[in-house]
Amino acid sequence: MFEAHTLLVAGFLFLGAILYTSVGHAGASAYIAVMTLFDLPPVVIKPTALTLNIFVSSYASLRYIRGQLFHKVLFLYLIIGSIPAAFIGGRINLPSNIYKPVIGVLLLLSGVRFLIQAMQNEKPATEVNKSLAIFIGACVGLLSGITGTGGGIFLSPLIIWLGWVGVRQASGTVAAFIFVNSVAGLLGNFQSTSSLPSELPIFLVAVLLGAFIGTRFGIKRFSSTGVKRALGFVLLIAGAKFLLA
Repeated sequence: MFEAHTLLVAGFLFLGAILYTSVGHAGASAYIAVMTLFDLPPVVIKPTALTLNIFVSSYASLRYIRGQLFHKVLFLYLIIGSIPAAFIGGRINLPSNIYKPVIGVLLLLSGVRFLIQAMQNEKPATEVNKSLAIFIGACVGLLSGITGTGGGIFLSPLIIWLGWVGVRQASGTVAAFIFVNSVAGLLGNFQSTSSLPSELPIFLVAVLLGAFIGTRFGIKRFSSTGVKRALGFVLLIAGAKFLLA
């Protein structure tokens, strides 16, 4: 019989996966917040979040790509810069008081902006600036490796604001980007995998079930306005997590 504490953690991870995958994210920020709330050891949190991210983002990206919500050219240029940067970021452990407040404020502002944009019409997509895409990929990749996330919470606002993809097409592009970055970040800090918890299989089942539900909402139920609202709330939650953790 599973312990009540483990099932409670799994339940919250399940809910986080539903919310995040509905907008093409894998949920690492939510997983980190849940594990922190339930007092899991810090040495366990980062590799566990990245591992959950890898499984969830691989499933989510396949679902969104099949739904034709994916920008192949943008994805390729983003990962040129992000893969080596995420690997390097995975090896870096900065003091949390340096980057968490700045990232938290940026995410809160982005969340508010998306909630405002939900009341506005979506602008036409523009051509991808390839050099800028590589640079953004490198910056986001580095941040994702350092923070133990896949980078989706940083990437989505940027590529939508630049007009390279529509809100719905961003979902599949970001999900695939998260998968690549999570793998690179975990490889950069591979020794941390020795700290993966024995409860990991239960957590994996919980987040994959959540991803199954969340991607159905993102692909079939949400309009562009609905995605903007959901993404706004996700960014607000992620920003609060970085400020309060």
